[in-house]
Amino acid sequence: MGRLDELHRQSLEDPQRFWGEAAQSIHWYRRPRVVLDDSNTPFYRWFSGGELNTCCNALDRWIDGGDGIDRRRADQVALIYDSPVTNTVARFTYRELRDAVATFAGLLQQLGVGRGDRVVIYMPMVPEAAIAMLACARIGAIHSVVFGGFAPHELAIRIDDAKPRVIVSASCGIEVKRVIEYKPLLDRAIEMAAHQPDRCVILQRPMAHASLVADRDIDWHEGVARVQPVPCVPVAATDPLYILYTSGTTGRPKGVVRDNGGHAVALRWSMSNIYGVQPGEVYWAASDVGWVVGHSYIVYGPLLAGCTSVLYEGKPVGTPDPGAFWRVISEHQVTTLFTAPTAFRAIKKEDPGGAHFRRYDLASFRALFLAGERTDPDTYHWATDLLRRPVIDHWWQTETGWPVAANCLGIEALPVKPGSPTKPVPGYQVDILAPDGTVLPATREGAIAIKLPLPPGTLPTLWNDDARFVSSYLTQFPGYYVTGDGGFFDADGYLNVMGRIDDVINVAGHRLSTGAMEEVIATHPAVAECAVIGVADELKGQVPVGFVVLKAGIETEPAIVEAALVQLIREQIGAVASFKRAHVVARLPKTRSGKILRATMRAIADGKPVDIPSTIDDPAALEEIKGALHPDSQQPA
Repeated sequence: MGRLDELHRQSLEDPQRFWGEAAQSIHWYRRPRVVLDDSNTPFYRWFSGGELNTCCNALDRWIDGGDGIDRRRADQVALIYDSPVTNTVARFTYRELRDAVATFAGLLQQLGVGRGDRVVIYMPMVPEAAIAMLACARIGAIHSVVFGGFAPHELAIRIDDAKPRVIVSASCGIEVKRVIEYKPLLDRAIEMAAHQPDRCVILQRPMAHASLVADRDIDWHEGVARVQPVPCVPVAATDPLYILYTSGTTGRPKGVVRDNGGHAVALRWSMSNIYGVQPGEVYWAASDVGWVVGHSYIVYGPLLAGCTSVLYEGKPVGTPDPGAFWRVISEHQVTTLFTAPTAFRAIKKEDPGGAHFRRYDLASFRALFLAGERTDPDTYHWATDLLRRPVIDHWWQTETGWPVAANCLGIEALPVKPGSPTKPVPGYQVDILAPDGTVLPATREGAIAIKLPLPPGTLPTLWNDDARFVSSYLTQFPGYYVTGDGGFFDADGYLNVMGRIDDVINVAGHRLSTGAMEEVIATHPAVAECAVIGVADELKGQVPVGFVVLKAGIETEPAIVEAALVQLIREQIGAVASFKRAHVVARLPKTRSGKILRATMRAIADGKPVDIPSTIDDPAALEEIKGALHPDSQQPA
């Protein structure tokens, strides 16, 4: 039994001891009374009776010392702000970041925000977004970050659910070369919302000036100039740290709750054990603070581990070229990059030969981690051949808050199997279940579920909705959390995540994975990225339809590529797939976090009403999909 398998076994057989030892890396004002509180199942709680402060663990302890921590990190860089869209690079030491956070926390307190109050943060990728999050944690307030630029309606329903005392926003965000004014969107959302915040704090950016509402809005810089910094407020380990609403919600949104104690312990453990990153090293999660990755691995995880974190306001391509990531890694001596597979597919599309990569010195760089969507083997091989460093596919969800399955570089680097996120991480008992709830053996595909209790750092419930938490995640298979994804274990215990359960289609009685078809299509040398969806068919029930984006410089006629893809699926999956349609498109419709909007594409294919998600990156991409699926229709998507 290898080191990872042994630790995994220990974590499941004695979670009290395993996580109790992990909790020793956290500073506690009061030690937990019990590590795992199972007195109110299925609502498990971690570190009950303990008191801590997440901001203290992320900032103050590295400055003040104690718990065996020396003070040498006070002048270490904690946060690097790199913004190619504004041509700005700024660095904050742990001391400078702590002082900025303590001062903004003083402003929040002056505005009446206290322990348990909510603060909505609607910000672009600027340092002040992280400062606002940490300031809320400092005073025991609960932050809810809403992705900057969300449509007013989506922001309004989140305001009504969280009921914030204060909203923190900015005058604008920047998408490549386009300025998006946030303040009109915020004002409209507040008009639409039933709940009205007491005050709004607005960061004025030079690219756009926002008009402030008298007696409600406060200029960020003017506000912090007149307050004093405040100390950390001890909170219960089981108190909420933040609410994060899952994307794509309609009506009343699902607010994933993250607690303070379990979150701090799990993230601190993950930094060294999963990512293999040590204090003082530079870690970069190329995501957004509006997503769970930004919460876990831009703001909290790296700082809890004493690392330097990169906050990047830019894109993988276009800001200014496909070498953007390599420049950041080289300039800031990044050791580990975590991003989405779609980012690398974009780089591959624009620079398939890696010419931009060879312009930079990446001597500091050790490993690439990918998550957010399944890493197809073609992208894995391209990245591996280019980087000649470990490329690690790992899998987790907004709800879990940190990885469920990964190649844990800090424990034991296992051989990579392209298409698999390797094995479950310690703390997670992952099973593959049949529809009747029985555990399936290796190689049998079914629903991926996690046996309760979930480990620390995962969601304890939904905001103000315990009943919905149970019905959404715990009812289908009693004793399990349902991930919503399907997959299987291979004979070596490697997990294969094939996509959402609703991405398994039924073709004339045969259950087929669209993820498996995408894996085959991605091997075609002309294909940069792809998506396969199931569409309704009178004869077969459903049939698959593929959409592909070609690599830059490909001059082959689309019809030739499309015919080749049909033949490829026939050869590698079989005629049973009935794959007869493939469309070459300029781009796939995605959320701003890079997830392909397959459910929306399916709705368009089946002629159902479609609400354009507020998370969409490029609405025109949906029009192209509609044109391919319904060429005779003139109705907009």
